[in-house]
Amino acid sequence: MDVYQTEEQQVEAIKGFWKENGTAVIAGLVLGFAGFIGFNVYKDTQLENEVLTSDAYQTVMESAGVDGKAFSASASKFIAENKDSSYASLTALALAKEAATHKDWPQVAIHLASAIESSNNQGIKAIASVRLARVQIQLEQYTEALATLSVTLPESFKSAIEETKGDAYFKQGKVELARNAYQAALDVEGQTNNGALQMKLNDLAQLSSIAK
Repeated sequence: MDVYQTEEQQVEAIKGFWKENGTAVIAGLVLGFAGFIGFNVYKDTQLENEVLTSDAYQTVMESAGVDGKAFSASASKFIAENKDSSYASLTALALAKEAATHKDWPQVAIHLASAIESSNNQGIKAIASVRLARVQIQLEQYTEALATLSVTLPESFKSAIEETKGDAYFKQGKVELARNAYQAALDVEGQTNNGALQMKLNDLAQLSSIAK
């Protein structure tokens, strides 16, 4: 049996519903529509900002390798203005590369630390961390290099991390720790034919035999 037996009863029920709830329903629809518009405006604005940031990044990168001083100035300005952008860490890596061409290792370290701090991407963090540790070894900051590599980084970087640890231990004269690190790097899948790593292990073996 229908709840409303006649059309008249249905009409009266609808009238009663609108009388009691009409204002709230209309307000909800208006707010919902406004929210929808606002969300899309936000998305459009966000996309526009991302495009502008991307264009600015490309402009900065075009000067890389052409005029070192101009590039460093524009890249530093870009980072300052786009600290929350994923492009900030990429720009910091580019600045580190530029400084490395002049063998300005302290400045390279500063830029790499900036890349690590500004990035939310674990891959970029790992790349910058391994490079920073190698620069710290270059600067004879062996303890700092090992500390840089002590954070949790993606498993795919394990070989590079262990090899760099081995380099730090070797420079400190910690032969056994260096051997263990090099072997751990060599044991990573796909590294069994790494000639450079194997050479480091062989050199350690020769040093150990000479020491005996």
